[in-house]
Amino acid sequence: MAATVASLVQVKLPAGPAPPTPEQRYWRSFRSHQQIPSPASAAITHVSFPSPADHPSSTRSTNDLFAVTSGLRVQLYSIRARKLLKSITRFDDVARSGEIRADARVLLAGDDSGTIQVFDVHSRAILRTWKEHKQPVWATKFSPHQLTTVLSASDDKTVKLWDLPRQESTTTLVGHGDYVRAAAFLPATTSGAVVSASYDESVRIWDPRVPGRAVMTFMHRAPVESVLPLRSGTTVLAAAGNQVSVLDLVAAKPQQVLQVHQKTVTSLCLASNGSRVLSGGLDGHLKVLETTAWTVVAGFKYPSPILSLRVISAAPTHEDKHLVVGLQSGILSIRTRFSGEERARDQERAQQMAALMDGRLEEYDRKKAKRIPLGVQKRRRGRDFAGAGIDVVVEDVDDRRKGKKLPQWEVDLRKGRYAAALDGVLNKMYPPVTVLTLLTALRHRSALRTALLGRDERALQPIVKWLTKHLPDPRYLVVAVEVGLLVVELYAGHLGESPDFDKAVRALHARVREEVERAQQACLTEGMLDLILSADETMAAS
Repeated sequence: MAATVASLVQVKLPAGPAPPTPEQRYWRSFRSHQQIPSPASAAITHVSFPSPADHPSSTRSTNDLFAVTSGLRVQLYSIRARKLLKSITRFDDVARSGEIRADARVLLAGDDSGTIQVFDVHSRAILRTWKEHKQPVWATKFSPHQLTTVLSASDDKTVKLWDLPRQESTTTLVGHGDYVRAAAFLPATTSGAVVSASYDESVRIWDPRVPGRAVMTFMHRAPVESVLPLRSGTTVLAAAGNQVSVLDLVAAKPQQVLQVHQKTVTSLCLASNGSRVLSGGLDGHLKVLETTAWTVVAGFKYPSPILSLRVISAAPTHEDKHLVVGLQSGILSIRTRFSGEERARDQERAQQMAALMDGRLEEYDRKKAKRIPLGVQKRRRGRDFAGAGIDVVVEDVDDRRKGKKLPQWEVDLRKGRYAAALDGVLNKMYPPVTVLTLLTALRHRSALRTALLGRDERALQPIVKWLTKHLPDPRYLVVAVEVGLLVVELYAGHLGESPDFDKAVRALHARVREEVERAQQACLTEGMLDLILSADETMAAS
């Protein structure tokens, strides 16, 4: 009795990169990328957007503006059109921290002369000017609970609270020993509590009712560049050096210290309705962290150090719309996420994350698995039955199902028609791994030369093009080099007879030269690294 002819086993390539997670797919959906240079190539030091979730006192949720601070001006951009609408340039020195109020009617900004100005957004008129600070003002913020209350932080080591109708500050918070570079109101508190960060390596919590001293102080090992209160009001993030500290205000101690950057972290912001935190640093990396285990779930790389960033949501659903990043090179990067298909993926991401946190991931995966049609289930019923007790099930040969019909190229291979088999996989656009499987089988049978002999220019071109395309892939390299050497050996004497074949060979030659140059560069890099490592070992030994 003849045995069943099995199909040729496909070559198993080494595992490639892991497929992207739902979180990575979500952040990759910010695809529409726009880069806007700033006037005079000034660095983008601040991006502001009044999120309604951070300002519950606001009755208006249709704001269409976000502010960008750069050089001597604050620029107002449209959220819907991503276009510049207005520029406010009435500053005597470099502008800092331009902030739009939640109702989108008033803008607040400081500058390096110590002046704080309040502008009417529509007319750009100056509504109020304060000059109590004696050094540059780096941070200004509106209160999330009272539209007329603002704060400012300055290099004169103070944090001041202001009321728009009044000409003088209402409260001055003194206690820092160095420049105060960041400050914010704590949400979910009615007392108007304030958090500030300074180059004296401290983060301080203030109660305006007790301005003489800080209610709480957290010390760090580096100057603190940025602070970000979470919406719960009980957790504050602080960026000190290349670390991000998670500070628990209830326990009055750091909850966790995250080191996700190689250089100083300059900016922090919230995203996804407060469930994600974004951090940007001087290393040009933007990291996305989830707020449960504080792990990095996605990231971006920018060509210049990041000085500011903000995720801008769109009304009325407040879903993430734009990822705006300000670079030291003066480029404003805006990545936009569109709704529709991506919204369904976002819901899948949320459901998968919820199942993961609840320990129901296996159940979730079973529910998401493709359901087998009822007809297929009926045909498969009873196949796995091996008999009960001492019963033995004897399979009837006549009822045995016929195996799957072999493709024509496999039939040609088994019958020794090697050239026809190779033409079959190349001309019918089979996957590259199928071509590799056939070439490997021919190699094992010492039939590569036989498959390549007796070809004209038209039959040779698909082989040369396949080699040119897949030669850079290390998984195909060994077989591709052997086939390429055989082609050169057999047909080098026919060069110059066909322009098309000559063109294909020149392309293969150029690809080989590129790979040789890359290999040489890799060897040089390896030599330099070995030299550096050996020098480090020598210094450590001495």
